[in-house]
Parts: sequence; C-alpha cells; structure tokens
Amino acid sequence: MSNDIRQHISNQKGLLKSELSINDLREFEYKGIVLTTQQRLAVINFDRYRIKQLNSQTTEQKFHQKYMQLQVMANLSPFEEFLKEEYFL
Repeated sequence: MSNDIRQHISNQKGLLKSELSINDLREFEYKGIVLTTQQRLAVINFDRYRIKQLNSQTTEQKFHQKYMQLQVMANLSPFEEFLKEEYFL
C-alpha cells in the first residue's frame, strides 16, 4: 500500500469506514495515484458488473433503483468485495 493511500486512510480518523471503496480508488486515480494490480482489477470488475446490472433492468424505475444501489456499493463496500469470482464477468 502506498504512502498516499495510508495517509488518506489516516486522515479519515473518526469515520466509521476504514477500508477503501471503489469510489476511493477512483479518487486516487483522478489524483494521479497509481493503484495496485488488485485495486485496478476491482475497479474493472465493478464497472463490468455495474453495466451488466443496469442493462438488465426492464423498467425505468428498476433502473433507477439499481443505479442507487450500485452507487451505495461503490461508496461503502470495500474494494476487495469486487475481487470475488461472482464479479468476474
């Protein structure tokens, strides 16, 4: 884990979340911080999963519900979740 990532985590004192999410990793990429191979794979897996889930929705209401659920997952789930086999598509 790079020093920038460690510093980011230590700057989150007082927050309930101590693990990195997909959105945390996206923010790091935006700032030019190089992700590890596992972190990059998790982002790719999440993106594929998100697209598949959204494309499978049959109504606009279901689409918006799924979209909100995926946003929550990207914000709150640890990135390691998306390294599981079920997210490899």
